[in-house]
Amino acid sequence: VQLVESGGGLVQAGDSLRLSCASSESIFSMNAMNWYRQAPGKQRDVVATITSRGSTNYADSVKGRFTISRDNAKNTVYLQMNGLRPEDTAVYYCNAEAIVRGLPYIYWGQGTQVTVSS
Repeated sequence: VQLVESGGGLVQAGDSLRLSCASSESIFSMNAMNWYRQAPGKQRDVVATITSRGSTNYADSVKGRFTISRDNAKNTVYLQMNGLRPEDTAVYYCNAEAIVRGLPYIYWGQGTQVTVSS
């Protein structure tokens, strides 16, 4: 499975961005799709999750501002980010969780940079 993120960029505080994660395989079969982010010098943390049933979960720091969604027909997951803050600056990674022949697999994209200026 290959995951390709896009949509990052340099924006000002308060602006919006929509990140996309295109999968080479059907995301319908994935247990969950996640967005993570990693700021310089910090660990990679989960930002948002959407399960195969469509349930969503968010980190407290982005609740009410970010929305994760999926388009199974396009094999793409999105992260709509509104009200961006300088502390949202990070490399954002797409992640897919799958079960293949009874074994768990984790797939990562290459990341897309989001920079929010104050």
